Amino acid sequence: MEHIRIAGIEEESIVDGPGIRLVVFTQGCKHNCKGCHNPESHSLDGGNNMSIEDIVEKIKENPLLSGVTISGGEPFLQAKTCAILANKVKEMGLNTMTYTGYTFEEIIERIDINKGWRELLYETDILVDGRFDINKKSLLLKFKGSKNQRIINVAESLNNNEIVLAEI
Repeated sequence: MEHIRIAGIEEESIVDGPGIRLVVFTQGCKHNCKGCHNPESHSLDGGNNMSIEDIVEKIKENPLLSGVTISGGEPFLQAKTCAILANKVKEMGLNTMTYTGYTFEEIIERIDINKGWRELLYETDILVDGRFDINKKSLLLKFKGSKNQRIINVAESLNNNEIVLAEI
């Protein structure tokens, strides 16, 4: 049975993507962005293991969900298992939004090296990319913390071979 090391789960959020979302906060991050709002998720040894099936059951319990957000920590440190979860979310007819400190370009550069990264990227509908930059922080931004971060439509970006921002 596959597990994800998580810092926690928010069962209903309206601030982590469009609609009502279940948010999985992965455990472990090496970016150490100054001012991060989830510093407790940085330790690679912290958090708890939770089976993907248990997460799926939580999703199924709420018919009001629009989708699932995978945040962190850094989801790409557990890309393979996060991709499995995202695939199951897609099978339920919901969308997946993934937050990452890596840029879309950094992920593309590495997807041939790390198969899990490819799988998570391709299972993600909306990607919020880039490290949080406290000098570009704004409370007026929708679904992101700093102005350098982008909200990307992954399928359109892959099809067009250029960044296409999501309209949400």
